Amino acid sequence: MIQGTGSNVGKSMLVAGLCRAAVKRGMSVRPFKPQNMSNNAAVVSGGEGEIGRAQALQALACGVETHVDMNPILLKPESDRGAAVIIQGKHHITCKAQEYATLKPSLMTCVIESFERLKSDADLVIVEGAGSPAEVNLRTNDLANMGFAVAADVPVILAGDIDRGGVIAQMVGTKGVLPKEDLDQISGFMINKFRGDPRLFDDGYDMIAAQTDWRGFGVLPYFDNAHLLPAEDALDLRGRASEGELHVVCLGLSRIANFDDLDPIGIEEGVNLTMLLAGQPIPGDADLVIIPGTKSTRQDLAFLRAQGWDIDLQAHIRRGGHVLGICGGYQMLGRVIDDPDGIEGHVGESLGLGHLEVKTTMMPEKTLTQVVAIHAASGVTMSGYEIHIGHTDGADCARPFSMVSGRPEGAQSGDGRIVGTYLHGLFADDVFRGAYLQSFGVQSQSHYGDTVEKTLDELAAFMEENLDLDALFSTAR
Repeated sequence: MIQGTGSNVGKSMLVAGLCRAAVKRGMSVRPFKPQNMSNNAAVVSGGEGEIGRAQALQALACGVETHVDMNPILLKPESDRGAAVIIQGKHHITCKAQEYATLKPSLMTCVIESFERLKSDADLVIVEGAGSPAEVNLRTNDLANMGFAVAADVPVILAGDIDRGGVIAQMVGTKGVLPKEDLDQISGFMINKFRGDPRLFDDGYDMIAAQTDWRGFGVLPYFDNAHLLPAEDALDLRGRASEGELHVVCLGLSRIANFDDLDPIGIEEGVNLTMLLAGQPIPGDADLVIIPGTKSTRQDLAFLRAQGWDIDLQAHIRRGGHVLGICGGYQMLGRVIDDPDGIEGHVGESLGLGHLEVKTTMMPEKTLTQVVAIHAASGVTMSGYEIHIGHTDGADCARPFSMVSGRPEGAQSGDGRIVGTYLHGLFADDVFRGAYLQSFGVQSQSHYGDTVEKTLDELAAFMEENLDLDALFSTAR
């Protein structure tokens, strides 16, 4: 199990790299994350549920299909205090943090069940923690870190991010606050994201080993191509400054979901992708504005207006700009969003941005499905997935974005410049992405799936070169 000295230290990437390295050594490998908090979800193979997208990437690294057991507990924040609780792929309840605390003791059974099923089908399971085990105030009924490691008797490798500074104190401090039961699970440590000559950290590395009495498995330099892998966390939202002739702007919503939809566009040489943060205006030279998915459409619609983006969007459209709304972004583009049952919070209606003649009604049933569709504008066949609540219809649905199994999906304005769709993952499809960019006069230069596979191979080789993987893998039991 890879745990970290804090959030965003690179655990997801480390697990993906270790998974690919183990596969290349001839092992059958599965990824596992007991509890994940993320609005970046993937529909598993067969459409039987959802898991964190980081585990979907790790499954790809293992060369296996995704399965709900890879992430049995998924928390999808809907407000500052509440989240939807997904258990083994299915929505169980939406509750506040205090309510979830009372639910947690009963969830360890589900977590262990999923873990045992994965173990029975593989030579090796590599587990990703969440946050930090040093948050000992959260140790009671913990599912994400040491609570699981102790319950399942899984050895732990502690990873620290030297790029953010203070890694010696983080390692030594973690040992200082953990109870003996948890310390007994730790087999050693590794350092991640070192910039420069790793030998310059020899003294610090030796100091950590001496102060903690833990075995070191090495120092991993900063992996320059990490940006070519799907973003694992909202903290990773980033644009890609380039000389690309097509300026694409994505609105950074407060409850943004499935934001890795944009990753394939971000690596295109002909595209300059800007991830717009709160308080920043929509640039006047934007060619395409994307309103992405969100876990809370009505709340993020209010957030969008609070940034003044609704006014900027009107100006963008007047200048002849294009707009693409994906999932929640599609819902926002319509006239009305009606939530008669309070699915997303309080009962009521919200006026949409009014750029599409459609209305959305929120419904309890959630759509989770992988799809093959035909893009209406280009006629190309594309693959993607749907993961949403709500039904949208109206006059502009007569001009669908695509056809899915013979049914119209999405909507377009009369001039075709404003488009909405429920389909995620479309830009990962090379054929569709090429056709879509070509409509803006940009030639696609990448093969996204091949790029991700190649990068995983490079990451595995990078870890083999810089870490003692023989020793690390030998800790498994």
